[in-house]
Amino acid sequence: MYWLRARVHPMWQVTAACLGVLVGVGCAQWANRFDAAWWLVLAMGIAVACIVVGQRWMLVGMVIAGGLLGLWRGSVAQHDITMYSNQFGQHVRLTGKVTEDPETNKRGELVLRLGAISDHGRSLGGELWVTTSNHPGLQRSDRVVIDGKLTEGFGSFAASIKKATIISVQREQPGDIALVIRNDFSAHVEQAVHGAAASLGIGYLLGEKQGLPEELVTALKVAGLTHIVVASGYNLTVLVRLARRLFEKVSKFLSMFTSALLIGGFMAVTGLSPSMTRAGLVSLLALWAWYYGRRFHPVCLLGLAGAITVLVNPSYEWGNLGWQLSFAAFAGVMIVAPLVHAYFFGEDKPHFVAQILIETIAAQIATLPIILFAFGQLSNVAPLANLLIVPAVPYAMLLVFVAGLGAYVLPQFATIIAWPAQIVLDAMIAIVNWCANLSWAQSTLQLQWWGVLLWYATLMGLCWYMWRVTKYRFHNSSIVE
Repeated sequence: MYWLRARVHPMWQVTAACLGVLVGVGCAQWANRFDAAWWLVLAMGIAVACIVVGQRWMLVGMVIAGGLLGLWRGSVAQHDITMYSNQFGQHVRLTGKVTEDPETNKRGELVLRLGAISDHGRSLGGELWVTTSNHPGLQRSDRVVIDGKLTEGFGSFAASIKKATIISVQREQPGDIALVIRNDFSAHVEQAVHGAAASLGIGYLLGEKQGLPEELVTALKVAGLTHIVVASGYNLTVLVRLARRLFEKVSKFLSMFTSALLIGGFMAVTGLSPSMTRAGLVSLLALWAWYYGRRFHPVCLLGLAGAITVLVNPSYEWGNLGWQLSFAAFAGVMIVAPLVHAYFFGEDKPHFVAQILIETIAAQIATLPIILFAFGQLSNVAPLANLLIVPAVPYAMLLVFVAGLGAYVLPQFATIIAWPAQIVLDAMIAIVNWCANLSWAQSTLQLQWWGVLLWYATLMGLCWYMWRVTKYRFHNSSIVE
């Protein structure tokens, strides 16, 4: 009984509430009658009481408070989404903002993700998935008026419109400055680096994958390497660690300020996709803790970032694969990988190659159930491909950045300046294609929902066992150090 009455660290109170929020938002897909404001008041009241008492047994109360908060937020979002259902099957004219870079599907249609939806001045919640004929010059942040038949949504999208007609496009001036800078820098990189290597380098540096050749996209998928050309936590980790090492000896504040500036700038350039939102939030929280001489426990950091993102947009949890895979991969790298290393190698500092291999396998183990459930495809060659490619990515990013600057400063010598980047990127493409063309590179395996639950339950049990054996202290690790 003394153990239950002992005081608990506020970090674990926050973690318990955040996990409750995630459960509550998830359950709101089916239990969506909690949109009354008094549920929010009740959740806040329970949380305050638990914080005042502060004993370990009150963590259950924090989970309940978080769960009620999640149910309330999810129910409000569900109410917004049901506003579309009355118009399914009808022709509608809606206004929305392009939230991410437009993409082209296999049929040559332009795919748009629209947010900030309005219907004749009436604001609607959720996001729309829209396909339309190719519309040259359409960019992220443009406001468009579309006309088409409204149909049921999927994943995290409240509704969809296929083969929509774009009535008008409005671009605010001066527009998305970060997007203009990104596009201009990409154009200069393409002047210096040629062929598919230019698209791959831009994908590394800026997370822009729209220009990748279709055959290279397929090869990256088969080799389990799509994460290296998607703006994610890996890019931010490279930038933050670079800034910290450059300026830490000068000033800790300068190191923190520069890192935060790079995070904000990179997020502005790449756009606030679900995976980028998660990565930016996690990096900023970890950076803030590092500046004050503290470290987040990975479970707390994961729960806090997850709760914040789903409170802002509950649909992320309901069906956004990018958000789900991003959090699963983060859990694999920050929780599973350290436990595996501690269990098999003890306190010995891991060799760089061993660390890459362990983190790759851990991330694949954590994300595999979602991938098999959604796509039914297993990349057998992913550990080998990641081991060969990932260590060289930071150097490739630096070389591409130098190539782009060279195209600005000395355009007549841009190709010569970009020669190292061209060689490295061409070699990486050759390795990707070699891995993807192996006869055993990919397998087909479909996992059902109960298999996903069983997989994660087993993984959590194994993690608990390794933690009990090793007594590993997660506070010793940080993504910014």
